[in-house]
Amino acid sequence: MKLLLFCSFLVISCHGNSKPDSPHFTSIFSFGDSFADTGNLVVLATPVLKDIWIDMPPYGETFFRHPTGRCSDGRLVLDFLAENFSLPLVPPYLEHNSSFEQGANFAVAGATALDFAFFVNNNLSSPFMFNGSLSVQLGWFADLKPSLCKSYEECQEYFRTSLFIVGEFGANDYAFMMFGGKTLEQIHGYVPMVIETICAAAESLIKQGAKTVVVPGIWPDGCTPANLAQNTSRPIEDYEPETGCLKDLNDLSRYHNSKLLKAVKKLQQKYSHVRLINADYYQPIMDFVRTPHSFGFIDTPLRVCCGNATNQYNVNLTEVCAMPGVGSCENPLEYVNWDGVHLTEAAYHHIAQGWLTGPYAEPPILNSVDN
Repeated sequence: MKLLLFCSFLVISCHGNSKPDSPHFTSIFSFGDSFADTGNLVVLATPVLKDIWIDMPPYGETFFRHPTGRCSDGRLVLDFLAENFSLPLVPPYLEHNSSFEQGANFAVAGATALDFAFFVNNNLSSPFMFNGSLSVQLGWFADLKPSLCKSYEECQEYFRTSLFIVGEFGANDYAFMMFGGKTLEQIHGYVPMVIETICAAAESLIKQGAKTVVVPGIWPDGCTPANLAQNTSRPIEDYEPETGCLKDLNDLSRYHNSKLLKAVKKLQQKYSHVRLINADYYQPIMDFVRTPHSFGFIDTPLRVCCGNATNQYNVNLTEVCAMPGVGSCENPLEYVNWDGVHLTEAAYHHIAQGWLTGPYAEPPILNSVDN
């Protein structure tokens, strides 16, 4: 599962041009997990863990030329969005040496939508969990707010031109549940609780003045190379013939996304003055896997760039990316997946463009704001 590769990291350790007609956002506030984290996990984990592999080469090699705490070879969707709006790359909140006037990133790799207490109370907690859940991230935002605006009216005006991104959330919740022994059927029963938590967070931000809120769904977990490498003994009928991805894990991802889309639409009806955007990680990754050459990727899109394995996915859960002797591919631009769980900068770039102009957001971000 996605969790298992993330856990292996923890156990062993682990500007483009803006368009002239772009909407004018003055800041970005991001909440999420490893698909959005720009350094918060490294700050959280450093006092606890001796080595944090995501903070070692070759992470960050493509754009930054050094590790930045991002779980990729380069920029994430969040980075490309910031560049599009001519904003600085959004700094991680826990690195307090940055200015947050133009935004802050609260995302933490491994973060869950549900509170840490939920996992403890249900015997699902893990030594690999850091307390960076959605409620914790909202708490950090609340702590930051007084430095940004002093009154209700001032905050309403400040956040009117801010872009808020809530997620993705949910993938780690389900991974920790599987890690704790829950069946997929049982996990389906928790999806409404996860969706309710995500939408409650979005509603809280709306009440604090947010006028543009992006709520992403989760990716096709059955196409995650780490999951595929762990399940090589499963029968052929468990796989989608057109993609080679695992059916049951993709079913869970689709179920989550369908429930989230309905909830976001309901929230939009309640707050008609707010722009609520349902963003998609699922469909772009499926598109990459089905037609990799259309995006400039190699014809084995489920094979990772940074790995050291003899299997078809190049994933070895005991020798993960950045461990001694584990290097990256010659050209990450040709790969969808970076380390078995997370995507390459090239993949994130395609997704970001799809969020901005379509077809991977409903509505596209650039269509959702009055110019």
